Amino acid sequence: MAPALIAKPISQMHLAPGSLVSIPGLSWEEFENLLVELGGRRAARIAYSHGTLEMMVPLPEQERPTELISDLVKRLLNATGQDYEPFGSTTFKREGSAGVEPDACFYIQHAPQMCGRRRLQPGDPPPDLATETDVTSATTLTAYEAIAVPEL
Repeated sequence: MAPALIAKPISQMHLAPGSLVSIPGLSWEEFENLLVELGGRRAARIAYSHGTLEMMVPLPEQERPTELISDLVKRLLNATGQDYEPFGSTTFKREGSAGVEPDACFYIQHAPQMCGRRRLQPGDPPPDLATETDVTSATTLTAYEAIAVPEL
């Protein structure tokens, strides 16, 4: 006898900090529906590539280095007189193939184009620089490659 299938909205999942959930065999449409269901106010970060979704809730020990790295990037950009637009952990997608939320990201070369934007538009470039405090997932790395983020 086959095990019973249990269907619950993914938004009902409560993941502890440091948790990682991997869901293989997810279609692009299911990924898009999941993003809508989860909304923008959530603790989990996502990465989707090659039909695999990963949801991870950062540990507090990951947040501090993320802030330090972001502050360092901003100071270096300011010291060199470089314009930039920080986009935080915005969800970036390549239609049909990948989606990822960096710990932090910056538009540098494309800063003038992205200045003042409140939302991404179709055809917008990927961020010029994305930061990840700990990249141990092949799904995350392939998502950045698919989205064509030049520097990680």
